[in-house]
This record gives sequence, structure tokens and C-alpha cells, in this order.
Amino acid sequence: MAMTMHVDIVSSHKEIFSGPAEMVSATGELGELGILPRHSQLLTRLRPGQVRLKLPMTDQEQVFYISGGILEVQPHLVTVLADTAERAKDLDEAAALAAKQHAEQLMSERQTDFEYAKAQSELAKAVAQLQAIDRLRKQLKK
Repeated sequence: MAMTMHVDIVSSHKEIFSGPAEMVSATGELGELGILPRHSQLLTRLRPGQVRLKLPMTDQEQVFYISGGILEVQPHLVTVLADTAERAKDLDEAAALAAKQHAEQLMSERQTDFEYAKAQSELAKAVAQLQAIDRLRKQLKK
């Protein structure tokens, strides 16, 4: 039996996941992170993107979308504190596409630096949601 660690994924509104995992993958501020059991302690900010869990006794991953947050790693515990978190299967693709188009339109109009930065942030979140949906689709085709 493979070694596991306990993983908690929590948003400001609810607990999304709590249970064992063999591996956690997430997008940190400086790039992709792969966390295995007994990983050294770590505290880092997360960018909008996916958190992927390799569950015990299965070849499948569970995919979650987060809009950003904090990742804390202890030797046998990983905690993701996200601003917003959803299971990839619960995301609305049409809404994410509309948000992406709206953000791109705002960026092209570029009225102030603040509005441009806000549009960039919204675009990053929409793209991250679409990537999570795409990854889930590919996983389901296997």
C-alpha cells in the first residue's frame, strides 16, 4: 500500500475536500509544486489554477479549481486555504467562457491601469477554470 498524507482543501465558504492522497499538485507563485508524503514543511501562496490529488488505490486524479490562496505543507498534512475553490466537475464552462470574453474585452478597452489589472486577474481566473474543465474531460476519456 502506498504512503498517503491527509489533505484539506478549504475555501472561505466551505470545506471542499478532506481525506487521504498519495500526491498533491498545485500552481505556486513560482511554478508547479508536487507534494508527496513526508515533504518538508512549506508555506507558499497559490496562483489561480488547479489543485490535483492522486487518490490512494486508483489511477485517477481529483481536480479542483482555486482562485488563489495559501498552501501549507506539514510532513503528513497538506492544507489548501483558497479564496474560492470548486471541484472541476462543478464548474460552469459557459460562464467561464463568458467571463474570459468579458475580461478580454475590458483589457482591449484599457481605460486605467487599475481596470486593466483587474481585467487581467479576471482573465487568469477564467482561463484557470477552463483548464480545470479541460483536464477533467481528458481524464474522463481515459
